[in-house]
Parts: sequence; C-alpha cells; structure tokens
Amino acid sequence: MTTWTVDSPQRLTVEGSVTRLDVRLVTGRLNVVGADGPARVDITRVSRRPVIVEHHDGTLRVRHERHPRWPGFLWWVGQLGRRFRAEVSIAVPADVLADLRLIDGSLVVSGLGADTTVDVTSGQVTLMGLAGRTTAKVISGPVEALGVTGDLSLDTVSGEVTVAESAAGRVRANTVSGAITCDLDNPRRSEIRLTTISGPITVRVREDSDLAVHLHTTSGRITSGFPQVCGGAGFGPIKDSHGVLGAGAGKLWASATSGSIALLSRPVDDDQEELP
Repeated sequence: MTTWTVDSPQRLTVEGSVTRLDVRLVTGRLNVVGADGPARVDITRVSRRPVIVEHHDGTLRVRHERHPRWPGFLWWVGQLGRRFRAEVSIAVPADVLADLRLIDGSLVVSGLGADTTVDVTSGQVTLMGLAGRTTAKVISGPVEALGVTGDLSLDTVSGEVTVAESAAGRVRANTVSGAITCDLDNPRRSEIRLTTISGPITVRVREDSDLAVHLHTTSGRITSGFPQVCGGAGFGPIKDSHGVLGAGAGKLWASATSGSIALLSRPVDDDQEELP
C-alpha cells in the first residue's frame, strides 16, 4: 500500500493501475475527471486537517484524516467545517468505478464510463458526460446532469434537478422540494420517471420520440406541446394527461403533488443545426 498524508498543496501521480475510486471528504470542492495516463491527485487547498491519499490493489482512496462525529451540530457550533476544508482534483481512467462522498461543498464529475455513485449532504452536484449507472443523492442543493447516458438516478430533498442533452436509457429524478427540468433525447424503449412533491416539472422531448406518456398533478396545471397527449380531470383538483407519441416504445411518467407540469416539443432540426 502506498500512502500520502497531505497537509499543504501538492500534486501526486499514482503509479500502478486504478480500477476503483473512493473519496470521503468533509467540506470543500471535489472535481473528478476521466482522463488518459496515470491517475493523478491535485490538492490545491487543505486546512488544518490533512487529506489522506491511499493506493492499494487497484483502489485509490482520498479522505480526510478524521470526520467529525456530528457534522450538522459542530458545523454551526465551533465552525469545525473550516478545519476540514479541501479543494481536490482527481484524474483517473475513464473505466473506474467511482464512489464519491462530500458533506458540504461542490462536486463535479465528468468523463467516466463505468458506474458512478455521488452522495452530498449540502452542496451542488454537476455530472457531465457519464455512462454506465449513475446515482446521485443530495439532501440540500441542486443537481445538474449534462450529456449522461446509461441509467441515471437523481434524488434531492431540497433542491432543483436539471437534466439536459441526455440520451439515458433510464432516467429517474425525484425531489421533495424543488423544480425538475429535463431536456431529453432518448433512445427507443427509454424509461423516464419524474416526481416532485412541491415544485414544477418541465420536460422537453424530440417531436419524433416514441413514448407512452402519463402526467399527473394533484394541485397544479398540466400543459402539453403534443396534440397526442390530451388532458383529463379526476376528482376534485386531481388532473391527468396521457397519450402516445410515435410507437410508444418508451415510457414517460411525471407526477407533482403541488406544482404544474409542462411537456414541450423540441424540433428535430434543433439537433441537425448543431452538427458541423
């Protein structure tokens, strides 16, 4: 096992293969990118508590020396979070399995092709160009996924969820309090499930999509840019809209307890204009 204890800004190059990445940081910024060449760890800022970097049997671990036992309480009483602040950038092969956890701060992941798991207590998460199975959970803060394929699962208690330029075969986005905005370019037999308790849902799909659509809101309004998706009313304020786009090979299901739902149509020409 190779171990580094980093208590000042330092750039490390990891010799040997890396097939798994585990990160456990308390507070700060974390940037992970899939790249060619050996794995590299660039720590540009570290506070009083050092960052431990370990490499053993293909696993690269980056962690704080010791986590606070009650981060929520000590965060505000004693300002313990300042002792653990770190800014870390990690470059690893694109096919690594990544498990990334941060209590407070911002996290950006890009260019990974295998399964990626992200867990942030309070902060902002950005996912770009990921494949495989991607799972992100945030208690407080927004989640943004750009150009993600494979299976995508996003959960937040309080925060907005944004998915754009995505061709994921399966998309599941859930928020308790916050808006969901999706701009999707999905393959056949895709499955999209969007749910929010308090907040609006806006979803845009190509006009030539093949989707069976079901939209439901308890207290809100449903609008659709597709004549195939018609509206209907249930008992009291409950509203439903449903219909079939194209062959209906995939599924789009969106539900809001308190909030409106908008289904928008994107012309196919929008994609063609982006081509060189």
